Amino acid sequence: MKQKLSTLVAQARGGRVVRTGFLDGDEIDRRLLNDDDLRHRIAGGFPDARRVVLTLYPAHIPEVDAGITVLRLTPAQAAPAWDEQDFLVQLRRLELNEDQLGDVREERDSFLIAATGKAAQTLESLTSLGGRDIEVQEIGETAGRGSKIREVVVPSMRVDVVGAKGFGVSRAYFQQGIDGGKVRLNGGPARASSDIREGDSLSADGLGRIDFKRVVNETRRGNYKVELEVHR
Repeated sequence: MKQKLSTLVAQARGGRVVRTGFLDGDEIDRRLLNDDDLRHRIAGGFPDARRVVLTLYPAHIPEVDAGITVLRLTPAQAAPAWDEQDFLVQLRRLELNEDQLGDVREERDSFLIAATGKAAQTLESLTSLGGRDIEVQEIGETAGRGSKIREVVVPSMRVDVVGAKGFGVSRAYFQQGIDGGKVRLNGGPARASSDIREGDSLSADGLGRIDFKRVVNETRRGNYKVELEVHR
């Protein structure tokens, strides 16, 4: 991935908008993205997505979309009901390009799936799957409860402190998520003692994602007021 990413960075420096297929967020070497001439966007259709698409583009371009569509697929009610494994089996039979398929989430009697390119077009046009009628609804580029800007006061920039405060959970609960490998900092496994800085992204399975925007100020007691964008 490192060699391929270097090639994409060079192409973006040359003025192009370049985009990967879906890949494991942990595979992205974010050190290669620290370039004043480039911007980048990492998105997976869900706030805490494991499979993501990386888009690189020149700094003079204001914004680009992620090229991702999130679809809700609802099979007709029939016994036995599908679970996520059943749905994935039926999905594989379509022989879609796996690089164009992101995370799949079960939601009540439906399934949410992130997709790009021809895979998204194929899924959008489905009327049946595995012998069952199916209804397809386009959710948009992201699925979730949206995002909210929050200002919180924290005693330090440690991941466990900022994460717990940002998501509104106890520090002990958030620590359990870190110990269980469910918390990622910039796509890689998070450590409680690591510091979080401006531009960093902290995601936690089941909670969402926090984008660290900035330090607003330091209080008289030596704490910090920070601005976070919390995606649920």
